[in-house]
Amino acid sequence: MNLPQLCLVRKFLLPTLLIGATMSAASDTDPLEPGEKAASEWIKVRLETTRIENEWTADRPLLESTIGGLKERVRSLQEKRDLLKAKTAKDREDIEALEGKNKAASDDLSAVDTRLQALSGQLAAIRPSLPPRLSEALEFSYRSLGSANLAVGERMQLAITILNRCAAFNRTVTCGEEVLTIDGEPGAKSFNVIYWGLSHGYALDSAAGKAWYGVPGPHGWQWEPAPEAAHSVGRLIAIYNDKADPDFVAVPATLGQPMAESSNK
Repeated sequence: MNLPQLCLVRKFLLPTLLIGATMSAASDTDPLEPGEKAASEWIKVRLETTRIENEWTADRPLLESTIGGLKERVRSLQEKRDLLKAKTAKDREDIEALEGKNKAASDDLSAVDTRLQALSGQLAAIRPSLPPRLSEALEFSYRSLGSANLAVGERMQLAITILNRCAAFNRTVTCGEEVLTIDGEPGAKSFNVIYWGLSHGYALDSAAGKAWYGVPGPHGWQWEPAPEAAHSVGRLIAIYNDKADPDFVAVPATLGQPMAESSNK
């Protein structure tokens, strides 16, 4: 409400108030008091409304400008997003392809690990049937293979090492002194031992003139007494160590279940 309007209200209210005051001089209550309060409240509301309208009129251009700037920024960001999507489309396709390959490789690695676990179990199961010399030489590899925390690559390397050592041992004749514990003998002692690959071997106690024939048995490697072969085994070992001329020597050998005499070396 502007100043002329306020003056008009006052001009209108003043005579009215004077007339009311004259007519109710004897009365204790002014009958125009509620009207004055209502007019005063209306004036306050109108002033506040005018203030708010003025503030909105002043602030509106700035707010509209801010909204326009934000819309422009959104448009710019959307354009950058679309451009970035276009530029990275090939990269995202490559990443998806790599993720697919990684998933397939992970599945293959898991399958390989499962097979290696089974192979490790089989290698551990055949260890008692290996020649004692070879089994002792593979002690570290077997102990490492038994670890539950091995990575796939380490497990594969250990398994291949054991298989290669077994294959190499099986292709050669191995001879030398070895400490063995043989049933019927008083504790562990040194013997001259010669192995024919993984299939069989011979142990000789030169001092006692005793010989044993070793083969993989149902419960592991076993030594069977072969007293009649002590001289032949001694000659066989002497020939291997170049202490005797090469010759054919008949020593015990097993073909399947029966025992037979076979000429070797």
